Amino acid sequence: MEMQQVRYFVALAGTLNFTRAAEQCNVSQPALTRAIQQLEHELGGPLFHRERGNTHLSELGRMMLPYLQTVEESCRAARDQAKAVKKLEQATLTIGTMCTIGPQLVSDLLVRFQAQHPGVEVRIIDTGAPQMIELLEKGDLEVAIVGVPGELPDTLHQLPIFEERFVIVLPPNHRLVAHDFIRAAELDKEPYVSRTNCEVFEPVRKELFARNIYLRQVFSSPRDDWVQGMIKAGLGLGFFPEFSVTDPDLAVRPLVEPSFTRTIYLTTVRGRPHSPSVGAFVQEARRYPWPASRMAGAGDTITLRQQVMTVS
Repeated sequence: MEMQQVRYFVALAGTLNFTRAAEQCNVSQPALTRAIQQLEHELGGPLFHRERGNTHLSELGRMMLPYLQTVEESCRAARDQAKAVKKLEQATLTIGTMCTIGPQLVSDLLVRFQAQHPGVEVRIIDTGAPQMIELLEKGDLEVAIVGVPGELPDTLHQLPIFEERFVIVLPPNHRLVAHDFIRAAELDKEPYVSRTNCEVFEPVRKELFARNIYLRQVFSSPRDDWVQGMIKAGLGLGFFPEFSVTDPDLAVRPLVEPSFTRTIYLTTVRGRPHSPSVGAFVQEARRYPWPASRMAGAGDTITLRQQVMTVS
């Protein structure tokens, strides 16, 4: 059974006239008649009784009508849905973003995207980098915003969108607040409030150890708001990507000698056909005015994607 046969049958059942049904379906009358005959052959009996000036449904035709109407309506709905998705009038876009990516940057980008494409529903999945890469490769994510210390898999297409430095975050009354920047050597023996979701701190810790700089960890949490709250309360200092600090009462100072930076990438699976909403989002991300790092550095700067290869 072909869809055109179903469509012709539903049209003929509605008009009970071969000529009008053929015009409605934009085909010749002989073509419509042949399609109906083929459908009758497949279903095992006549669907219409053809009498001079009186075409009407047979008993089999009346039985088949609700089923074939449902098929035709479902097919039309599927076509309409496909057209809506293509026009970005009714689509869903699933984006992954690491919790360490600056939330204000991501939210601003999403607001701009939805202003241009109000028919697209955006779903955000916030998880760690390894899980996000796995979800991308499985197809559970369509696009992801990531920044990891190692090399991303070759299966992923990587569009660099911005670079940011890592900073030291201090309680307002900390002795180092008076400094314009903080040398890594000044962190030795300082109490440290740890972000357990920080993918880059292990290579950073190894670099600091190599320079005989040892932080004294006093607290850890996977939640950035708790970590910032503990820093604000004076428990210790923190190590953050500069655009992920959200509490305005905290003091933020660039870390130097060495400085650490990372690149944030917009990633998709290489070679995979993507929906129009993915293409529209990538274009919006290309146009977005991503910020330059606000933190001036001094001395040597370590890019963390290189660091993982040199310090392991």
